Amino acid sequence: TVIGRYEGDYLLIAQGNVMWHVRAGRVVLATGAHERPLVFAGNDRPGIMLASAVSTYLRRFAVVPGREAVVATTGDSAYATAAELAAAGCRVRAVVDSRSDPPPADVPVIAGTTVVGTTGRCLESVLLSDGTEIDCDLLAVSGGWSPVLHLHDGDRLWDDGIAAFRPIDGLVAGAANGTFDLPGCITEGLQAGARAAGTPAPPAPDLPPEPIRPPHPVWLTPGDDTEQFVDFQRDATVADIRRAIGAGLRSVEHIKRYTTIGVGSDQGKTSWVNAMAVIAAELGVGPDEVGTPAFRPPYVPVPFALMAARERGDLHDPIRTTPMHSWHVAHGAVFEDVGQWRRPRHYPRPGEDMAAAVHRECLAARTGVAMQDVSTLGRIEVVGPDSPEFLNRVYTGGFAKLPVGKGRYGIMCAVDGMVFDDGVVLRLAPDHYLLSTTTGGAEKVLDWLEQWLQTEWTDLDVRCTSVTEQWAAVAVTGPDSGEVVARLAPDLGELGFLEFRDTALHNGIPARIARISFSGELAYEINVPSWYGLALWEDVGVTPYGTETMHVLRAEKGYVIVGQDTDGTVTPLDLGMPVSQRKDFIGKRSLSRADTARADREQLVGLLTEDPAELLPEGARLAGGIGHVTSSYRSPILGRTIALALVRSGRDRIGERLGVSLDDREVPVRVHEPVFYDPGGVRRDGRR
Repeated sequence: TVIGRYEGDYLLIAQGNVMWHVRAGRVVLATGAHERPLVFAGNDRPGIMLASAVSTYLRRFAVVPGREAVVATTGDSAYATAAELAAAGCRVRAVVDSRSDPPPADVPVIAGTTVVGTTGRCLESVLLSDGTEIDCDLLAVSGGWSPVLHLHDGDRLWDDGIAAFRPIDGLVAGAANGTFDLPGCITEGLQAGARAAGTPAPPAPDLPPEPIRPPHPVWLTPGDDTEQFVDFQRDATVADIRRAIGAGLRSVEHIKRYTTIGVGSDQGKTSWVNAMAVIAAELGVGPDEVGTPAFRPPYVPVPFALMAARERGDLHDPIRTTPMHSWHVAHGAVFEDVGQWRRPRHYPRPGEDMAAAVHRECLAARTGVAMQDVSTLGRIEVVGPDSPEFLNRVYTGGFAKLPVGKGRYGIMCAVDGMVFDDGVVLRLAPDHYLLSTTTGGAEKVLDWLEQWLQTEWTDLDVRCTSVTEQWAAVAVTGPDSGEVVARLAPDLGELGFLEFRDTALHNGIPARIARISFSGELAYEINVPSWYGLALWEDVGVTPYGTETMHVLRAEKGYVIVGQDTDGTVTPLDLGMPVSQRKDFIGKRSLSRADTARADREQLVGLLTEDPAELLPEGARLAGGIGHVTSSYRSPILGRTIALALVRSGRDRIGERLGVSLDDREVPVRVHEPVFYDPGGVRRDGRR
């Protein structure tokens, strides 16, 4: 069963315990029609069934649902049910036809009338509009047929000839198109299939015509409207519709939500045309003016497990890897998952544990040169004449006056003023920027940008495009990094901090090289098209380092990682980072609230244990509940442990002695500036 049809003819098909995802070139709808019940008082009594359901019992299961039957109809189709009941030995007391000119039949027919009521706990008799009462234990009803349009994505039109909506565009055949005779259905199927395939239609079979007499629909009948059920699954009645209209509702979508008609698992298959007709009659308008509501997938109920799919190892959750991944595997990297990315955590040599490997990698970056695969950082191109203004509103700092060829570190805030993400922004042209984001934050940042552009600032001419997968990047870090980059890109020339230049490497590979440092050392970021990533990595050829070493290097400089040193309750001011006072930005107003402006907020500081070998556990609380440890590492270059923490009034506590509460003891610590190494920042420019 096709349970959903989406843009571009993308179909979901449920088959047993498999969900098929199909992108179709053409779709032919031959989904048939649903028979409608009749609306009258007591129409939910046991013993009342759709005529087509009675036929199914007789034909498929050889079950006769009653001994004495009445068939109530507005059209021709129920006469077949009456004949089948009679052939099965059931006494057909009458066919009650709303039309004044019914077709000939071998059973009694009462024309020009309809059922208006029933009696009995289970059905005992039916009451007709002409005052007749007929004893029976089965009432087969047929209020007409509604083409199944749940999967039709085009326009539809009310057709009085079938008393239902029918499609007016698309490839639709048979009863779904409002055609109810067999020769017509076959002919339309052949024609629609041929159009879909782009071939001539084969000749239709020579079948005798089946004239279909037009129906005479009955939408409203006299009687208690609280017992006239329109939606049997939701127990919604004509009285509910009248109550909704009396409350001032006119839209079919509003009345749907007020009455809950059509919101059950059947999605209004048998109820909505009746409900629409009652609404139209009450409002005094035509059915076309009321229309039908949107039908929601799935078309039939399916288990949630089917939509969630099965866990199938690596296919259960996508794993993203960089172009250098094969090299990392071949050289024994130990990986960690960051977002959906698999990143090298460290590269142990024979006999090394993680601590030894990280110690060696840190010293290589601090005293010589090392490299890291940073292809996982999110990259978003922001293009358009209004992009400078847009970024000015998104970031806490200014970007409209950033010169082309330079970059700037930026922080994004949520509307509550809390840190949302951070990264370096490069200006490629007056109307063209390249944003970098945290590895785990790329998707949410792109979604955030699109939300503001599409819902709040629709007047801005800006386009955002994710280009993360288009680039591979290597960070070359350390006091000797300049020599490595000069070898790789002899035509680059000098670069100032946060400057970048497009160039070609010595082997002709196009590259964009920027002076960016997340370690405090002289460092470069070399970006190449992703298919050159492995070649670049092998060409750099120095000591590789992983994410654990990167964490140590940045913590030594007091650089924060959003999501580790922040938790959704931290503002840029808490981190000691200034924000622009000359422009507005998302979250700025929230920074002036009493809570975010108070002096005793938790602020980022460093912690040094009295015992240099004592490593504080991340997340540990400070005594008195005044803060907690966010990052904690062993620093090879300092020869001791260090930690970053968020501490209440932290900047006023620099030099103060505090305690960190562990399970069995309290560890004495001294509050330190968040920068532990090279506080003057001279190493960033290659000076030692």
